Amino acid sequence: MLLAIDIGNTNIKSALFKGKKIIKRFDLPVKTYSKGRFAKKLASNQPISAAAICSVVPKLTVILKHDLKLLTGKTPYIIGKDLIVPMKNLYRNPKQLGQDRLVAAYAASNLYHAPLIVMDSGTAITFDIVSKEKTYLGGLILPGMEISFEALKAKTALLPKIKLQKPKALIGTDTKNSILSGIVFGTACLAKELVNKIKQRIGKDTLVIGTGGNIHLIKKYAGMGIKIDPDLTLKGINLIYGNKI
Repeated sequence: MLLAIDIGNTNIKSALFKGKKIIKRFDLPVKTYSKGRFAKKLASNQPISAAAICSVVPKLTVILKHDLKLLTGKTPYIIGKDLIVPMKNLYRNPKQLGQDRLVAAYAASNLYHAPLIVMDSGTAITFDIVSKEKTYLGGLILPGMEISFEALKAKTALLPKIKLQKPKALIGTDTKNSILSGIVFGTACLAKELVNKIKQRIGKDTLVIGTGGNIHLIKKYAGMGIKIDPDLTLKGINLIYGNKI
């Protein structure tokens, strides 16, 4: 079985795969991760044959490599180094593209029809565009909703820090709900308009695949069709590993 790990800026997402099926799934917060926590999360009788990591946090990658080697007896594969995403990449400098974004785009192009947009709503919000020929065309990056809340708190004297949740109404009747409505509805409307502009360029039949912790809020308030796949990057890691063996 393969242990697939997606190290993001906020969470470490993990899944144990038997073929294409997820046997076990869990997340660990990046901020509180300490050595040895994977061993506590996985049952000792799980026969892990290999592990593969896709990471945007280099320092944590080093720690996880050590932990996983102790756990499995083998050095884990690193996406982008030991395992290469088999997808044509039109980024001007392909090495600048985060491997998590390319893995998600690759997974979506294999699991769904192209052309498509992968919208990942997490710490940042990213849009990754794949042509009907399954070529990675490029994308967009903007601040996630949590970052927007933090920026308002940090850059203003009187506005409070707000916890992300569903807005009560479009028009807020106090400062807290005005901020909440502004960021949630504003982000959702922004996402919808960007998707429409992208579709004008690559085709009206473009599918939108959504992933990331806050994607459900965007889907609810954008009023557009989004196929949500919370494990898209983990599935991509599994597919790429499968190509190797």
